[in-house]
Amino acid sequence: MAEIRANMNSIISPVGTPGGASANRGLDKAGGPSFKETLGELSKVAPKTADLAAKALRFSNHAVERMRSRGISYSPEQMAGLERAIDKAASKGAKETLVLADDSALIVSVNNRTVVTVMDKAALKENVFTNIDSTVVL
Repeated sequence: MAEIRANMNSIISPVGTPGGASANRGLDKAGGPSFKETLGELSKVAPKTADLAAKALRFSNHAVERMRSRGISYSPEQMAGLERAIDKAASKGAKETLVLADDSALIVSVNNRTVVTVMDKAALKENVFTNIDSTVVL
């Protein structure tokens, strides 16, 4: 039994210890990068992916229904403008903002980056907006 244990110790060494294949060359036995290096590379990419997901503007079900019923849609350029407006509101510490676009208005939860509701120009007249702390005009 002691002989088998001695043979195993000469073959298997913990990761990062002198004498291990990956410790000397940074490569696994197949000649590729070690697990530690691969994991390090993944951790560099993951925050960027998470940042993009966190930055994306979302629409609540209520907002989508309002857009459908009022015939409102946004081009990719308009969406980019809305995202910049939310970024600007966030940089000023806004939490709930009214975004006034050319033909519509949106109430946006800045922290969640979620459009809560959308109105067309006709719905803006004589309307009172409550629970907002900022307005961005596009």
